[in-house]
Amino acid sequence: MERADKAVLRLATGLALAVLLAYGLALSSPFVLCVMTVLMLSKPGPPMPLLKGMVVALLIAAVLAAGVLMVPLLEHYASVAMLLTALLLYTVFFIGLQSGSPLANIVAIAFTLVPVAGVADQALVPAISTAIALGLGVGVLVGSLSHALFPDGADPAARPALPAVAAHTARWRAVQATLVVMPVLVLALVNPAFYLSAIIKSVLLGQQAGATGARSAGRILVGSTLAGAGMATLAWFGLAMLPTLWMLVLWMAAAALWSGARIFGLEASALPPSFWSNALVTMLILLGPAIEDSVVGKDVGHASLVRVSLFVALALYAWAVVWALEGWRAARALRLRRVNKQQDV
Repeated sequence: MERADKAVLRLATGLALAVLLAYGLALSSPFVLCVMTVLMLSKPGPPMPLLKGMVVALLIAAVLAAGVLMVPLLEHYASVAMLLTALLLYTVFFIGLQSGSPLANIVAIAFTLVPVAGVADQALVPAISTAIALGLGVGVLVGSLSHALFPDGADPAARPALPAVAAHTARWRAVQATLVVMPVLVLALVNPAFYLSAIIKSVLLGQQAGATGARSAGRILVGSTLAGAGMATLAWFGLAMLPTLWMLVLWMAAAALWSGARIFGLEASALPPSFWSNALVTMLILLGPAIEDSVVGKDVGHASLVRVSLFVALALYAWAVVWALEGWRAARALRLRRVNKQQDV
């Protein structure tokens, strides 16, 4: 069994276990647990060792504690809290770009979800924190057990590690990502229940925007959103035929197998792996609220259409941010070159 095969099986098994826990235990916002698991298991490279996973869990716990402390600041000094949040998000995205670690997305999601949940309802804070912690735990556990039972071993044909992003490029990309997330965070404070899933989507779009050029941004940002919506629609109609927990687990595992084959290169694709991982996450944050809406008797079709429209609007906004900043940066570089030529003359 090749490394990519093992990675795809880890992703499918981990997501299936996460869905079983989240929906079987009837957790609040169960899709958060599933998203955390996917983010942990869709990263390139070998699975995270158990000890390192425990260290990461402690780090995320500290981030969650900091997020709880932000709640009174948001309630009484909103402008100061938003400025501090923007600076922290910029730092997280910058470090993530420099290190190449996908854990930056998890930290950013944790730090933005918890304060917004606390503003909406203090009872949501432990529920969101539990979902995040369980998602990380499932990801680390599945990865560690898989590596212990089926070790990867040496792979002489493995790809070399990607070079670190230059500091000036990482700064620009971190600014792009922060500008994508902050407006959604402001809207989430006005209507936390509606924009909770949009925060996760905005963080992923921010990460994608930071790694995408202006030419391909629209195709990747909007395309991954629409692909996720299509996957969610297929899964929903599949569940409608037999709406049981086990069928939900099987549909999610099938979606993970299909997208995982493209994330890890088993199936050739002209699109980057981040396109397919973000499409899978988009499916989860569309399907999860739809399931909750059906339980309480809401109009699932109308609510889902509103969410898809919101996510597409967010993708278009992220594209506009990339286009505007790339254009401004190119114009600035051109002016500097002209000034340097004039000085040389």
